[in-house]
Amino acid sequence: MKKIIYALILTLVVVSGLVFANREKENSKKITPKPAGGAPLSAAEMKAARAKWEASPDGIFFKKWEASPAGVKVNAATAKISKSVKDFAEMEAVVTSLTLPAGARLGFGVMVEIAKEDYILAFGVEQPGKNIMNFKSEFEQLRSLKVNDKIIIKSHNLSKAPKYAYPIVSGDYVERGSKIIYKRTPRKGGC
Repeated sequence: MKKIIYALILTLVVVSGLVFANREKENSKKITPKPAGGAPLSAAEMKAARAKWEASPDGIFFKKWEASPAGVKVNAATAKISKSVKDFAEMEAVVTSLTLPAGARLGFGVMVEIAKEDYILAFGVEQPGKNIMNFKSEFEQLRSLKVNDKIIIKSHNLSKAPKYAYPIVSGDYVERGSKIIYKRTPRKGGC
């Protein structure tokens, strides 16, 4: 019996050592500096790069989509809330669906209605727990949302893509019934 206990303790020590060694290895990775040509682009260079992209097959496809009825609808919905997103202001929303459109590759998210328009409220891919003793999911409280729940959201980012018939709002802050149920933690050492 003692041999089994010693074997289990030894296994636990080895596994813990590997976990901490791997964690230390990840923390010690250094950001590589930008190459010599990594200076910000001038206005003329940005204009030339945009013109080059617009002439590419992807740029032509995107421009055609923007001119299509679906693209016009998405642009109109984007314009409705762009000031609120820019100001990181509170927006009232109603959950309309607990699933994203078929084929969506945005991670966890829900469909919401804001100002009588439909939006994808995306939170991204759930990050594995950084603390092995914390078994709570980062999106645990968000998973308690139900259709027709009224929520308050704040976002720093609004995007669109031809693949989706709705603008994509990044979920940075969600409140339900005056209780915060999600707040994105800022990335360390980044923007």
